[in-house]
Amino acid sequence: MKCIELWRRWWNRRLFVFLRKSFSMMISKTFSTLIAILALFMFSCSSPDKKPREISKNFKKYWYAGEAEITSYKLSQARYGELREGKAVLIYVTEPFLTDKQVKANQPNKNSAPVLKLNSTKNFNTGIYPYSIMNSVFYPLNFNDHALKIVTSVTEWCGQAYMQLNNRSGFDITVHSYFENEADKQLNLDTNILEDELWTQLRVNPENLPAGEIEIIPSFEFIRLNHNEIKPFKATTTLIKNNRFSTYTIDYKNLQRTLEITFQNEFPYTIEGWKETYKSGFGNEAKTLTSSAEKIKTIKSAYWTKNSSTDVYLRDSLGL
Repeated sequence: MKCIELWRRWWNRRLFVFLRKSFSMMISKTFSTLIAILALFMFSCSSPDKKPREISKNFKKYWYAGEAEITSYKLSQARYGELREGKAVLIYVTEPFLTDKQVKANQPNKNSAPVLKLNSTKNFNTGIYPYSIMNSVFYPLNFNDHALKIVTSVTEWCGQAYMQLNNRSGFDITVHSYFENEADKQLNLDTNILEDELWTQLRVNPENLPAGEIEIIPSFEFIRLNHNEIKPFKATTTLIKNNRFSTYTIDYKNLQRTLEITFQNEFPYTIEGWKETYKSGFGNEAKTLTSSAEKIKTIKSAYWTKNSSTDVYLRDSLGL
């Protein structure tokens, strides 16, 4: 009997240990599963803009044909309280973009994503010396997100100013300038709507442009030329559609600035021109002026192969 009792106690202990381990494993697995579900839920809630984007056949046929779209404009640009005559060019092209290094990929690979790139240029003179402004926007095509990168440079005889945004964990922004109080700055902002990205978003699907009372980070060109703080500003946006053209308007009350972009109603939504009204100049010399751009011509071209002297006629065709 004593042996049987000892055996029963031993069995009960073994059974208890087994049940305890099994129960612990079950709880652990359940807890891990709950954590995984919670993490997935939090990721989906915190990254609503990462949804895949559907690209139409018309879009692919137009933009993946191995050519860029180049549009030239007659420019009237406000600077130092006067309107200056010049030329502007918008160059749109698709290319593979490395999301980790955030530069153009030599070839598409697992770390690259297709983007619609906009290189916009403005050239005009202020008295004796010229201004050259260039802005580059890299806008993702296969998923909904803000621009992955924006670069702006302003060059004139006084010096150079450069500003770059990288969309990583928030907006990482670097600023270089020949002005003492603006030189060599780095800052990080929460992600927000960027005015510069709207010029590319418009070409993908203008119906998805943000509308109503929102906050927008103004164009880097405007920030640099007017020495504004880099931050979101309250704005009212509207989209008005007429027979042939639509106009998207951004009104910044606090900046006393309004931007109007006019584009074709039908795909590929080519931009016909724009108007930008704000106070130009400094101190008592400041005046409220309206910069404007009027389309000259649009062509499709693999311009990077047109670098021979025999290709100069293409600039003539663009009125440049």
